[in-house]
Amino acid sequence: MKALKIGEHTILPGETKKIELPVAKLYTDADVHLPVYIVRGRRDGPTMFVSAAVHGDELNGIEIIRRLINLKGFKITAGTLIAVPMVNVYGVVNLSRYMPDRRDLNRCFPGSAKGSLAGRVANIFLTEIVQHCDYGIDLHTGAIHRSNLPQIRADLSDDETLELAKEFGVPVILNSNVLDGSLRQSAVANDTRVLLYEAGEALRLDEFSIRAGIRGVVNVLRHLKMMPKRRVRKKAVNYFIANNSGWVRASASGIVSHHFKLGDQVKKGQILADIGSPYGEPLGEVTANKGGVIIGKQNIPLVQEGEAMYHIAYFKEDDEEIAEHIESIEEQLVEKIQDNEALL
Repeated sequence: MKALKIGEHTILPGETKKIELPVAKLYTDADVHLPVYIVRGRRDGPTMFVSAAVHGDELNGIEIIRRLINLKGFKITAGTLIAVPMVNVYGVVNLSRYMPDRRDLNRCFPGSAKGSLAGRVANIFLTEIVQHCDYGIDLHTGAIHRSNLPQIRADLSDDETLELAKEFGVPVILNSNVLDGSLRQSAVANDTRVLLYEAGEALRLDEFSIRAGIRGVVNVLRHLKMMPKRRVRKKAVNYFIANNSGWVRASASGIVSHHFKLGDQVKKGQILADIGSPYGEPLGEVTANKGGVIIGKQNIPLVQEGEAMYHIAYFKEDDEEIAEHIESIEEQLVEKIQDNEALL
């Protein structure tokens, strides 16, 4: 097993090291660094990154990584884990999705060492982190005022990626093509297989999403034989694959009364929400145009006509069975688990 070199740092087999990669300077001449935590086993194995806050206001992933590396009993015995809790450090500092140049970092890959600020950060992350990795898990949340049900998005046409998505262990797996300029697109070009975990809402910590994320990362590490297997065989989580999804949009501008929540089953033609005026006059209804399960939802009770309100995943399986299973998983993770160590 060879030494790993990231930036000016060398990490040996069996070593755990916290490093900082220089990114740029603030206007104040203060240095900004990319925080990186590396854990190496003593035996050969794959290298995997786990990243969070590519969008700076998406905080659940930061908490997932923070708890993961501090779990009692957490140990990498083979291969290497590279954890990056804050990719967009600028965005985290400013509680913003974007970089200071107003660019979406997840549309700026592969970037350039001499490009825009966002392009430089993308280039550093790609060349110093992703190029070393066989696998990756990129942690995200919904945008501001929007929540996502815990779900894995991945290119399911690749058999190994599909297997990893199943092993992660959340009920909903969504087939998702890579977007131009995204981290996933550049990772695929590097022959790095990546899962994108979506859960929760920007600028909020969601316990269900965090616990599901920790357990998912651990499941993948165990599947790749980077961590020891459980002494007691875990009960497998049933997964449901959605090959398609769509947004239902507001039919009018006004004040919203929601009738459904994340994880609920909806049927074609069902009224999902009512929209009214400030005087209580009915202005419109939001109706499901196809049956499925709600995997994303707008939270703010104010809406403009045409605004996306409900993200619905379409399955071949029984939607009612899926909705019931999602509810049981939430109870297991939030109510029955008393401490984070139980996630191991």
